[in-house]
Amino acid sequence: MTLEELNTFVTTQANVGMEAYYWWCTGFMIIIHVGFLMYEVGATRMKNAVSSGVKNLLAFAFMIPTFWLFGWYIYLAFPGGFVPIDLEGYGTPWNVSMGPMLSDQATGVFWAAFTLFACTTASIFSGAVIERIRISAFTFLAVILGSVVWILGAAWGWHPDGWLVTGWGYHDVAAAGVVHTIAGWFAFGVLLNLGPRIGKYNEDGSANEIEGHSLVSSFIGLLMLIVGFFGFLGACLIWAGADFGGWVNIYGAPATLSSFAFNTLMGLAGGMIGAFWWSKGNPFWMMSGGLAGIFICAGGLDIWYPGFAFVLGIIAGCVIIPANNWLHNTFKIDDCVGAVSIHGVAGVLGVLAVGIFAAGYPSAGDIPPTSFVGQLVGCIVMVLTGLIPGYVISFIMKSMGWLRVPDEVQAAGIDSAELNLRAYADK
Repeated sequence: MTLEELNTFVTTQANVGMEAYYWWCTGFMIIIHVGFLMYEVGATRMKNAVSSGVKNLLAFAFMIPTFWLFGWYIYLAFPGGFVPIDLEGYGTPWNVSMGPMLSDQATGVFWAAFTLFACTTASIFSGAVIERIRISAFTFLAVILGSVVWILGAAWGWHPDGWLVTGWGYHDVAAAGVVHTIAGWFAFGVLLNLGPRIGKYNEDGSANEIEGHSLVSSFIGLLMLIVGFFGFLGACLIWAGADFGGWVNIYGAPATLSSFAFNTLMGLAGGMIGAFWWSKGNPFWMMSGGLAGIFICAGGLDIWYPGFAFVLGIIAGCVIIPANNWLHNTFKIDDCVGAVSIHGVAGVLGVLAVGIFAAGYPSAGDIPPTSFVGQLVGCIVMVLTGLIPGYVISFIMKSMGWLRVPDEVQAAGIDSAELNLRAYADK
């Protein structure tokens, strides 16, 4: 074998390894949706358990073809803002790159990973609106969020040529802003129009706790979410090849799987401990705090010292509960699983933490170093990118009578009234 043949062989093997890596990351990300389904089904009352599961599955099913049709193109075409760059159709369904090209060992697996990011974004929103949203309305909103809204934010803040990245040095390697902040505040915009479940608030404005039918199911779902997020976070790294130093983050700067492993686990543990302490032992918030602990670390997952990630996790675990209570008391929303707080608030804190504690961190190429101002600008953009379309589109749907099921359907339960099904045949 000549030296040239050896180099070709090594390059091919590296590409095959990269392809296999994202294949399995995508598989693990599907576990996220098993987790969200169990988490939300457990958090619903028995009369709505089937409908909660159905809408999770429909969101997953609709996200895949819509992200193939236009979601991937949005990411590639709009890094500069709302005007597309000339890509000669790259990323569109009719482009040769979107087919089974034997010479292309990247497009398909990258598309798959981003598609599962999109599905995750929609599933974050789904738990907030259970038990009173129309299934068709939820599916439509999920497609808007997953295949349009979040990926536009990703084009601006995750693409190496995104205007937030090149202009402001925005640093958000594991999507604290582009996924969690956008999804959380999109959910908030919808909740303002959707209204609370019947019986959530009394005439004097005081709130009632509406418990789900299976806390055990929610526990298992939350743990499966954590397993699935290892696939999600792993897919936020890119294998650049041995000649380019191995792993790089989404912006092309050197990174390691070790940093992701350290900080994911430390943030998770800190969040669980913080939320368990603040809630005085509430097990639901304990597990939710673990997720928030990961999300607050996500923006700087490649650069945090593990002990600091643990501290950030504790902060997230302590903050999400009073934040959730404040949002409910102030706006009279009904966020059934605390998604706005767990994802939206923790995501904001994660983006800002990078600007406060990692200001001046060097970036790849001509990207400006990280700064607080850049992170603040990115944070505002991500909140508005989620909140404005979530509110405006759901307001239009509410005006059309499409958003919410009738009160009599909600009282009877969506499972029996609309699906003619029961979650448990012997109940």
